[in-house]
Amino acid sequence: MGLSINQNIAAVNSYRNLSNTQNDLSKSLEKLSSGFRINRAADDAAGLAISEGLRSQVGGLKVAARNAQDGISVVQTAEGALTETHAILQRLRDLSVQGANDSNNDKARANIKTEADSLVKELGRIGNSTNFNGTKLLDGSAGTLHFQVGADGDGNSRISVDLSGANVTSIADQLGAATTGSTMDVLTPTNVTGAFTFTTRETVGGNNVDTTITTASVGAAGSIKTVDDLAAALNKDTNFSKNLAASVNSDNQLVVTAKDGAAVFGGNTAGTHASAGTGAAASVALVPGTTGLDFSTADAAQTSIGRIDAQIEAVSTARAGLGAMQNRLEHTIKNINVSVENLSASESRIRDTDMASEMVSFTRAQILSQAGTAMLAQANQIPQGVLSLLR
Repeated sequence: MGLSINQNIAAVNSYRNLSNTQNDLSKSLEKLSSGFRINRAADDAAGLAISEGLRSQVGGLKVAARNAQDGISVVQTAEGALTETHAILQRLRDLSVQGANDSNNDKARANIKTEADSLVKELGRIGNSTNFNGTKLLDGSAGTLHFQVGADGDGNSRISVDLSGANVTSIADQLGAATTGSTMDVLTPTNVTGAFTFTTRETVGGNNVDTTITTASVGAAGSIKTVDDLAAALNKDTNFSKNLAASVNSDNQLVVTAKDGAAVFGGNTAGTHASAGTGAAASVALVPGTTGLDFSTADAAQTSIGRIDAQIEAVSTARAGLGAMQNRLEHTIKNINVSVENLSASESRIRDTDMASEMVSFTRAQILSQAGTAMLAQANQIPQGVLSLLR
């Protein structure tokens, strides 16, 4: 190569290599300072797409774990109140056994009734006051609660907790003094749809005072699966729950009672029993004495024992279901935490910087940068040799 000054090829070559080295050095500094191997899509387009998907899953699962823990809290709140409900029912049963003995005189029976009435009122208070974050759990209005325990938007990411069987308000109504109301058969619950209409009748000053109560739609056909579902839907309706209470008896019939003890009729014709809505048979007057606790005689007290036993069994079933659900949610949280750990490790392998390896690259680039700078300086001195020819 000849000696020229217009084109210093050695300097151009040194500058090109130095620019490449500086670019590598800049990237190494960025990776070492951020801790990420991928800081922009250009670093690894496919890796970025995969790692963002993994990051979405990890974030969603962390929130899902908190949701599952909230679910456990809801279940514990409900089950804790049912624990005291069980205790009250056991005491009521003891009182019924005591009342079934003819050694009691009228005054003793009155005292038994006084305590029993007080305990039943406490059952009603528990049912109406037990709530989680404003959602009442034991008055029959909660129905089925859904908890998002997965990161995706499908049915496998949701766990449902059915609280329809944990209706303490209904228990209080059935064990209370109310003996009027109506029953109706619901032979095919999946046919139930639309609004339900009831009328109540009270006698005031010798005159009948009728009140018509119409609910909003209880759901589309097929949304009601069981009679318990229908009772829960009715109790959840604002117009219905102001005056009425729904429950299910041992014959799987819908039982509707008025909270003020008024007579209840299905349908919207005052004083006439008919179907309250689509899918329900004509209502039938509730036979007096089939609900409530009675300690006036030994035989009546003995009958009360059976009624309390039925409620104890119902609460036991509800508590068993809630306990099983709590165990399920605890296992769900454990599984979520394992998934978060494994997915985080997968994302880390794709996105995070291997600090040791990157430090090797940084050191190499740093040395090459220093050497390249020195060589560029040497290359820039080469044209100076022309001056010796001009002397």
